[in-house]
Amino acid sequence: MRIVMIGSGYVGLVSGACLADFGHHVTCVDKSAAKIDALEAGKAPIFEPGLDNIIEHNRSAGRLDFSKELAASVAEAEVVFIAVGTPSRRGDGHADLSYVYAAAREIAAAVSGFTVVVTKSTVPVGTGDEIERIFREEFPEKDISVVSNPEFLREGAAISDFKRPDRIVLGTEEPRAVEIMREVYRPLYLNEAPLYFCERRTSELIKYAANAFLAMKITFINEIADLCEQIGADVQKVAKGIGMDKRIGDKFLHAGPGYGGSCFPKDTLALVKTAQDYDSPVRLIETTVAINDNRKRAMGRKVIAACDGTVRGKKIAILGLTFKPNTDDMRDAPSITIIQALLDGGANVQAYDPEGMEMAKEVIGPITYGNDPYEIAEGADAIVIVTEWDEFRALDLKRMKSLVKTPTIVDLRNIYPVAEVTKHGFAYFAIGKKNEKQ
Repeated sequence: MRIVMIGSGYVGLVSGACLADFGHHVTCVDKSAAKIDALEAGKAPIFEPGLDNIIEHNRSAGRLDFSKELAASVAEAEVVFIAVGTPSRRGDGHADLSYVYAAAREIAAAVSGFTVVVTKSTVPVGTGDEIERIFREEFPEKDISVVSNPEFLREGAAISDFKRPDRIVLGTEEPRAVEIMREVYRPLYLNEAPLYFCERRTSELIKYAANAFLAMKITFINEIADLCEQIGADVQKVAKGIGMDKRIGDKFLHAGPGYGGSCFPKDTLALVKTAQDYDSPVRLIETTVAINDNRKRAMGRKVIAACDGTVRGKKIAILGLTFKPNTDDMRDAPSITIIQALLDGGANVQAYDPEGMEMAKEVIGPITYGNDPYEIAEGADAIVIVTEWDEFRALDLKRMKSLVKTPTIVDLRNIYPVAEVTKHGFAYFAIGKKNEKQ
C-alpha cells in the first residue's frame, strides 16, 4: 500500500519506518526542511535503539522516502496518517490541536479518490468528529474516511512495541476503512496482534485512559514509597508483594522521582481538561497530576536533606538527565525540576547523560556537563542517580569513593542494593527505604 505519514517526529518516524519494514511504501512528510534534509542524509533527528538501521534498510529498498511536499505525496496515497504534535496549550492546559487541523485541511485539499485519514497523534475525544466536519463542510466533494488509531509506543522500546503490540486500537465503523486498516496491519497476523475495532470516540478515549491509569499507578507507588520511609518498610518489597497479584501486575510499580516524557504529563492534563469541559471531573487523575508535579521538586529537597540540609557552595553530580533510559527525550524530565531546586539552593551542578546532554542544554540552566560518571564525581559532595541508564548500574564504587569529596549517593531509582553501596563507605539515600548514613 502507499502510505503517507504527516509528521516525522517520534511517533511519525518510528511508525513510518516500521510500516515500510512491513513492505508498504511510506513517505514521511514534514515541514521542517532541516529534519527532512537530515533524514535524507541518513541521520535520524531522535535517538531510538534500532531506528537508524530500519530507516537505512528501507530507504535502500525503495520503500521509505522523505518529503517536504505534502500535496504531491498525499495525492497518490491510500492511507494518510496524521502524526503531528499535540502539546499542552499555554494558558489552559488543553491539547493544542492547531497542527492536527492544519494538516487535515492540507490533506483534504490534496487527496484524490477514496482515502483513509488516520489520527495517530494523541487527540482528545471528539477530534475525529471535528476533522470529519472540516472535510464535509470545506471539501464536500472528497471521499474521505476518518479513523482513530492511537499509538502505544514506549520510548526506548518503540520498534518492538510497534511490531509486537499488545493491541492495535482502530476507531471506525465504516466498512471500507475497516478493510483498508486490516490491510495496513496484515503483516502482523503471524504475531497474532489483536486488531480491536470500536467507535472513534471510544478509541480516542482509550489512549488517554491508558496513560492516565499508568500515571496513577506510578504515583500510587511513589506515595507508598514515602510512607515506607516513615515506617521503616522497603517499597521494592512492597511493590513485589502487591505486583504478584495478577489483578494488579508488577508493571509501573517502580518508585522514583515522578513521571515525565512526551505522553503522561500532557495526556493526563488534557484528559482532566476534557473531563471538565463535559462536567464530569476525573478527580483521581487531577490528584495524580498535582502529586507528580510536587514530587519532582520534593526530590530536590531530598538531595538537600542528604547533604545535611544545605547545598550552598557544594558540588552535586547528577547521573542521568532524560526522563527514562534509551532515549534523548528531555520533555518534562524530573531532572529539570530537581536541578533547578539545587541551583536555587546555591549548588554547583555537574551532570552526565549518555544521550541527553545536547537536548538538556536547551532546557536546563547554567550547569556543567562531563564526559562520564567519574569525571563529574570528582570532588562531589553528593552523587545523585536520576535516570537508570544501564551504565550506571555497575559503577566502580571503589573508584567513585576515591574521587568524591563527601561519600554520599542519592539513588532516586533504587538501582543498587543498600549493602552494595554502604560497604564501600557511602551514605546511601534511596526511595522508599531506610536511609543509611555513615
